[in-house]
Amino acid sequence: MNLLEVKDLGVQFDTLDGTVNAVNGISFNLKAGETLGIVGESGSGKSQTVFALMGLIARNGTTTGSIKYNGKEILNLPEKQLNKIRAEQISMIFQDPMTSLNPYTRVSDQLTEVLIHHKGLSKKQALIESVQMLDAVKIPQAKSRIHLYPHEFSGGMRQRVMIAMALLCKPQLLIADEPTTALDVTVQAQIMKLLSELQQELGTAIILITHDLGVIAGSCEEMLVMYGGRVMEYGNIKQVFSQPAHPYTKGLLHAIPRIDHQGDQLTTIPGSPPNMLRLPEGCPFEPRCGVALDTCKNVIPTLQEFTDNRYRACHSALEL
Repeated sequence: MNLLEVKDLGVQFDTLDGTVNAVNGISFNLKAGETLGIVGESGSGKSQTVFALMGLIARNGTTTGSIKYNGKEILNLPEKQLNKIRAEQISMIFQDPMTSLNPYTRVSDQLTEVLIHHKGLSKKQALIESVQMLDAVKIPQAKSRIHLYPHEFSGGMRQRVMIAMALLCKPQLLIADEPTTALDVTVQAQIMKLLSELQQELGTAIILITHDLGVIAGSCEEMLVMYGGRVMEYGNIKQVFSQPAHPYTKGLLHAIPRIDHQGDQLTTIPGSPPNMLRLPEGCPFEPRCGVALDTCKNVIPTLQEFTDNRYRACHSALEL
């Protein structure tokens, strides 16, 4: 049984300029203990997809489709019911720890509040468990440092605090939205290793959103490639990297700098991502695609399984 089943998820925003179609019919599944990587350029709909999972869409937004967690529909649940699921069963590491943590409140108060509110612990017991979690995410001298303010931690340590906060209630599903943003390579590797260790210890499933395909390659079992609010390709990480089946996936992989090609000019995907207010009539990638057919201009390709558990949305698939 799948822990998470997302089917035909749509997210739209009403703005003064018109309707922004941020997510357009996303479907994927996730089993307990697995890690799914979601990649794509900025504006492809990655973050709005997981915000919909958490029920954190802005007030001018609407969501359609289906999100089933442990077999139960959670999309558009009342706020009171969502609050029981958030943190206790589904938790999230947000993109920027400096803005996600309250700069005016000590880390101890921010961590203990989660346990007091969701688990009903006393202040004393919540503090003990919070220190234990900071130890688990390898923050040195956690017992004394827990009483510091966020600005007194380095960027990497603030990210560890965010991970600790997300894991306090031992959720079954952890969503990590760009967890290594603005961190140097060494700290990035430490954070990803920490997430892997905690996942093995707690059996938590993870959805990892990142622009870094190297992080995806080293951390995930499945990979979902998004563009223009749609899934372009979806499948096993090793197969997608070794045999990409969509021209957009190929473009992303070819754009990765390689140490064995020193001095060569960096490869880029020509053109720019689509305007989400005025998406193309057909495939959103058609204006930038080097193998586009006439059909691609007028007909949106459906996501279809072309081999065991591998999917792509491309009219030009036979030409690849």
